[in-house]
Amino acid sequence: MSAASSAARAAARLPREPGVYRFRDRHGRILYLGRATDLRSRVRSYWGDLRDRLHLTEMVARVAWVEAVACESVHEAAWLERNLLEAEMPPWNRTPGGAETSIYIVVDTRPRTAGVRTSHVARFDGVVGFGPYLGGTRARQAISGLHRAFPLAYTRDRLAGAERDIAARRGIGPQLRERLAEAVISTLDGTYAEAAREALTAARDRAAGALSFELAARIQEELAALEWVTSVQRVTVEGGGDQDVCGWADGLAVTFTIRGGRLNGWGQRECARSAVARASAVTPPEWAGFARRNAELAAALSQA
Repeated sequence: MSAASSAARAAARLPREPGVYRFRDRHGRILYLGRATDLRSRVRSYWGDLRDRLHLTEMVARVAWVEAVACESVHEAAWLERNLLEAEMPPWNRTPGGAETSIYIVVDTRPRTAGVRTSHVARFDGVVGFGPYLGGTRARQAISGLHRAFPLAYTRDRLAGAERDIAARRGIGPQLRERLAEAVISTLDGTYAEAAREALTAARDRAAGALSFELAARIQEELAALEWVTSVQRVTVEGGGDQDVCGWADGLAVTFTIRGGRLNGWGQRECARSAVARASAVTPPEWAGFARRNAELAAALSQA
């Protein structure tokens, strides 16, 4: 069986989940690294019609095998791709670290400046900070959705005329500041995001029912952005530490290095379980499932 056939067969074994993939040539050199919303669909597309990716034809001809990491969310896959490309960029990648902006969301509960906004730096004096997130547009859309569901900004002590009128019509004032701030914070920290989703879904459906389709589409974008910023994302953690993570399955070990809260190293090799017993034993419990799952995936791909 040719190397190309083996790689294509491996692609068919990938899960239909978000993650990061990379291609190696017959000498073991990494050719390309990318991310996917659906690993199987994305990777298999390289052996179909490349369309606007014709520049990759030569690279695909060199692919001998496929490796992949399954992630918990598309946002997590985006961060993992960025971290790995910043650490080392394969020859067929064009942009080191991806094109999205790294950004934070801050929740301000102070009387004169209450509201939710973005920040490009991790300075949270007097406010509650969340992130980092990838994508300034998504962060701003999520903030728009949060304001629609929990209009904290309308509880400021001083409002402009139009804002004051809207706040008065909606019965919103300083007395609701603490309650709305808690709702925003519980959404962003993952404690309880369902209330925001329900509020936005209802607003979208009302807009569609009133034939305000542009508004309904905008709210749908806010829902998608809210999902992006509240989804599981552990590979880049503000203020995180250093950890080494190892998983083993069917004669193959997968290792990840986390430095400064960023998962920026990924390797795998064939070995006996005893060879990585110590590394597995010191893998933090919160990463054990991630490591084991991706070791099992690596073993399945190696058997294609």
